[in-house]
Amino acid sequence: MVITESHKWWVLTAVAGIGFLVYLLAPVLMPFLIAALLSYLGNPLVDRLINLKLPRLAAVLAVFVAIFLLVLLVPLLLMPLLEKQLAVFISNWPNYIDWLQHTVVPWIQGRFGLDGAVFDLSLLKKTFLEHWQQVGGTAAGIIASISKSGVVLAGWLANLILIPVITFYLLRDWETLIKRIHELVPRSIEPIVTRLARDCDVVLGTFMRGQLIVMLALGFIYSFGLWIAGLDLALLIGMLAGIVSFVPYLGFIIGILAAGIASIVQFHDLMHLVPVVIVFGAGQLLEGMLLTPLLVGDRIGLHPVAVIFAVMAGGQLFGFAGILLALPVAAVIAVMLRYAHEQYVASELYSSGDE
Repeated sequence: MVITESHKWWVLTAVAGIGFLVYLLAPVLMPFLIAALLSYLGNPLVDRLINLKLPRLAAVLAVFVAIFLLVLLVPLLLMPLLEKQLAVFISNWPNYIDWLQHTVVPWIQGRFGLDGAVFDLSLLKKTFLEHWQQVGGTAAGIIASISKSGVVLAGWLANLILIPVITFYLLRDWETLIKRIHELVPRSIEPIVTRLARDCDVVLGTFMRGQLIVMLALGFIYSFGLWIAGLDLALLIGMLAGIVSFVPYLGFIIGILAAGIASIVQFHDLMHLVPVVIVFGAGQLLEGMLLTPLLVGDRIGLHPVAVIFAVMAGGQLFGFAGILLALPVAAVIAVMLRYAHEQYVASELYSSGDE
């Protein structure tokens, strides 16, 4: 089925209108976007329970409860541990400054012949030692000021209430919503739209569900390995490396640099870098040979540079809502570009030069 110029203009107008609406409504979209994301991730589980002869409402309730138990329990379990790790990290800042002053700075001076006075960090260390105990008080003050602001507090409470409510209704009516959207598509282009929508669903589902599991698995692997190696900041560094691993090699690079510095500062020798390298090397091998091929596959087609650009552009244009939308939109654009490339290769313009 051929898409006419009229169809193309309608599509461009619709995309531009949706983008403009997102720009205008970005401040209030966060609970709806988070609820839509949770519903999209949970709907396949609902379908599986329905295939097991469970009524849809019962399946939706089961998945809904499971999602929010997971969302609530994980922070409740991790936050106390992360808080302790942050306290250790903050209290070790004088050691990090000493390491920079006595190890990194002399190397830079010897390498580049720079003046040592430029890199005198004693004032920074003195200032930190005088004020580091106020860090916890500052955080508490920020929380207290937020709690005193009725508007901000009301906004947070509204979001906390809205997210589960919207998620439940979207899960319950997901199939109906998809069917109604499908009915609105012009019949002349319905086969192409259906095919592209199916391809987008495969890409989005594979990327979002698979990558989330990969990130959590890597966070656990890195944290457990660094804990075995005796690193004080094992959980903090491991989870950070896992979270940013949606960009290939970024989690590995950030994690091994942070863990290497923390290891040198904590143990004061280079031998303890060996287990750090082993942990991140093993994690990288598991990700490349098992986790990513098994959970994500090679159907995504998002280059690491495209991922970085999408996240930065989304945040710049639409704030936090843009960050949430960045990767799904980039995945859909990748599907559209592959379809455009396919149409171009099959066109007379491409083959006109052949004899």
